[in-house]
Amino acid sequence: MKVLVIGGVAGGATFASQLRMLDDQAEIIVFEKDGTMSFANCGMPYYLGGFVEEKEQLIAATPESFQKDKSIEVRIRHEVISINRSKKTLTINDHIQNEMYEETYDKLVYSPGAVPIVPDIEHLDRGNCYSLRSFKDMLKLDEHISGRSYQSACLVGGGFIGLEMAENMKERGLDVHLVQRSGHVLNLLEPAFSEILEKELLQKGIDLHLNATVKRINEDKSLLLSDGSEIEADFLLLAVGIKPNKHLAETAGLKIGETGGVCVNEYMQTNDEDIYAIGDVIESIDYITSQPKRVPLAWVAHREAYIAARHMTGDSLPFKGILGTAICKVFDQTAAVVGHSASSLTEMKIPFETAELTARQHAGYYPGAAKLSLVIHFSHDDGKILGAQAVGEGADKRIDVISTAITGNLTVLDLQTLEIAYAPPYSAPKDPVNMLGYKAVKKVKK
Repeated sequence: MKVLVIGGVAGGATFASQLRMLDDQAEIIVFEKDGTMSFANCGMPYYLGGFVEEKEQLIAATPESFQKDKSIEVRIRHEVISINRSKKTLTINDHIQNEMYEETYDKLVYSPGAVPIVPDIEHLDRGNCYSLRSFKDMLKLDEHISGRSYQSACLVGGGFIGLEMAENMKERGLDVHLVQRSGHVLNLLEPAFSEILEKELLQKGIDLHLNATVKRINEDKSLLLSDGSEIEADFLLLAVGIKPNKHLAETAGLKIGETGGVCVNEYMQTNDEDIYAIGDVIESIDYITSQPKRVPLAWVAHREAYIAARHMTGDSLPFKGILGTAICKVFDQTAAVVGHSASSLTEMKIPFETAELTARQHAGYYPGAAKLSLVIHFSHDDGKILGAQAVGEGADKRIDVISTAITGNLTVLDLQTLEIAYAPPYSAPKDPVNMLGYKAVKKVKK
């Protein structure tokens, strides 16, 4: 079996490794259009902020190590130009030799990731504008911050990347402006939880502009915002979101879903049974609602890679869907989410009840006790957990426990029964997760 893989970062590299573990005879060739494969995207802000000292620390594997350790060929700077389904070939542009050629396949895995959304900013070409999706993007921004002696940054977008970059650019000594279109940063959070993060940003010296967009870059390179205010920054980081890199799939006639991602079944197959797709480029399903969903997260891509490799080798294991479990560090605060928020449930017209809790992440008498805020949404009829959020110290642990509970089909009332490790430095005799279960008792139909 000859298997070609388009994309050599999270999904593609993981798939190739998993397939080799399951099949030691398959011929596997990975095509990566950039010069670096299998790097940690999520670590890039922390390299730029100096928390990660060496860029090589972000590289999980190289073409040489894949060839030596796994007998997998990786062709970097080889860009796939087209998928020719009728002939079962790829047309490839070798940027090293500057030549085009074709490669045949028995099975194909499509994992090109996503591309940044470019906001509508008048005279965008006047500014020093960057995005942060590839290793090359990171190196370019790092070089320019130092080489051009940048002193200030405007982060356009208050999602995960914008918030992480706010901390890391501040750590690097830059003045930081953050412009967010909506009324709150990280707007998948409950508004009260977003406000905790906004307070943290302001306390750390971030110039925060909510309900605003960058409207125009003026001739003097100052930035005019939609609310009429003006700010000055040496460069802009565009972090308003990403969209699936689906143009090859569309051209090849692969089905595209309602969320804009490539459609796949529970085994990661497209409408062509010999072509699989994984990672940020696909549309999957919501674990809780079974509705179409697209969530660009590393865990999701790695799991989908494993599912595809299993199915390709005749050992089918269905993908059960995406919870969207995510976490973000914002200076001294942490925000974590799983499942749905009150606004998303309301938008989908799904009835729900809510339990809230403000506590300490460990025993109050032990040094370092800090505020932890939690909220959980659940069904009144049967206690099914629909989503949860946490902000503060220990948010990661609690959301991970609730994510596990959802996956195990536990109800909100079952949270009472979880025997969670306790000692004063770590929790309380009744952990905040247990307390959410107790607070939900009167809101679930018996």
